[in-house]
Amino acid sequence: MQGGRLAVSMLGSSLLLASVLASSGAVRAQGGDPVWPTTQWLTSTPEEQGMESAALARLVSYGTARSFDSLLIARHGRIVLDAYYAPYTADIPHVINSATKAVIGTLTAMLIKDGLLDSVDHHMLNFFSDRSIASVDVRKQAITIQHLLDMTSGLDWKEGVEGGRPDSLIEWERSRDVINFVLDRPMANEPGEVFYYNSGNAQLLSAVISKLTGLSARDYAMARLFRPLGIAAPTWHGVGQGLSQGGGGLMLAPRDAAKIGYLYLHDGEWERQHLLPPNWVERIRHATVEMHTTFDPTMRYANFFWVMPGRQVIMAVGDRCQLIMVLPTLDVIAVVTARDYCSFGKLAADITGAVKSDVALPADPVGANLLAGELRDIATERTTAVGATPETAATISGKTYRFARSAFDVRKISLDLNGALPRYELEMSTPDPARPSIRLAGPIGLDGRYRLGDTTPLGVMALKGTWQDSHTFAIDLRMVGGDTDRKWLLSFDGAKARLNGKDRFGHDVQVDSE
Repeated sequence: MQGGRLAVSMLGSSLLLASVLASSGAVRAQGGDPVWPTTQWLTSTPEEQGMESAALARLVSYGTARSFDSLLIARHGRIVLDAYYAPYTADIPHVINSATKAVIGTLTAMLIKDGLLDSVDHHMLNFFSDRSIASVDVRKQAITIQHLLDMTSGLDWKEGVEGGRPDSLIEWERSRDVINFVLDRPMANEPGEVFYYNSGNAQLLSAVISKLTGLSARDYAMARLFRPLGIAAPTWHGVGQGLSQGGGGLMLAPRDAAKIGYLYLHDGEWERQHLLPPNWVERIRHATVEMHTTFDPTMRYANFFWVMPGRQVIMAVGDRCQLIMVLPTLDVIAVVTARDYCSFGKLAADITGAVKSDVALPADPVGANLLAGELRDIATERTTAVGATPETAATISGKTYRFARSAFDVRKISLDLNGALPRYELEMSTPDPARPSIRLAGPIGLDGRYRLGDTTPLGVMALKGTWQDSHTFAIDLRMVGGDTDRKWLLSFDGAKARLNGKDRFGHDVQVDSE
């Protein structure tokens, strides 16, 4: 979720053009049949697809300022921009956070298409009759599948959508039973009465998918969604009990994420096969659920998609600007992966502004060179300043410092800063009772550049470090393909070490070694 830090600007559009084009789905390139990227995406210059290279170059530059990892834009079924910001590269899957919910919604639609779910009006509790559920009343009994899809279940929940501590998410992660934790929530509103963003809704639907198919959401997606779209088996984190995480946890390469958008651009059709039931995508395009977001009162919601009605834009949205953006009237899809918040409105406006024609434009060598220069620039990692190496580096090298449990999740850390191949070793706590800790090791750059190391379930570990003074070592940790950076300060005093930094919620944390 973007929170109150998002600035979404909504600009006007041609209602006549929108009504004509939206009624017939995506625009066809020069009246031709759709191009299906099942095996691979076709590529094109922006001008060949009626877009301006210079405008896309400005978008690439904007991505640098907003900590983008990638920016992909396709028009008329052809990729016109495929940008990757070092050290991220195209072959590393990226966590898409809550954009996972859109995939859960898609699988729910496929349950209906496959005849496994009779209706979105089916009452949710019917699927959990084998469980003992707290706080059951007539309101909870009235929750339907559609209420879960629209975030209008009425369950009491705190997710910190526009600021505030995400208490319910924190408690959910620590709970022994992630399904009953959601089911046991008391009711705050009548179902359908008000929108409130609740990742627990998606987790319940993940459980429904498993009950009706006998498969995890990931395995059902492999059979019905990923394989037909030509998406190789992705990482999708589980939550125990054979369940896929519903509110997040899916990792996709940008080109694969773009296929999800392309499916929705074509009204749920893929290679002349209708994968989604009739009107599923149409309901999203004409979403009526008001989100009541302070940054944009016009924002609507449906079937786990965000909708900007004034622009005819639908989006799968994940925290820190993970986006699959579909612009049906322009026959455009865009995918963003990032580590910071961004403005939906600016992205939509800039992409729209780059579209100059529905047919090819004359070649623009100047614009093409400008775009090529931006792409070369972002693909090259910038070196940061490095401090002098003190005697302390040799003193602490090879020693292991142990820490009590804290919001850092760091239990042990060891640095070897001597020699030609500096390295680190970490032991991190996890919320998984079956695997309470994980050990990580790899190289650390001391020359102002990241060194890529272990591939983890959250991405590729990349570290660099520098001495701030004679006793303080600063570590920059990036999970390449993840959504956050960690910056730690290790201060050494004799046999002791102190770890300072921020936890994943942005709170300052300090812990001393034992």
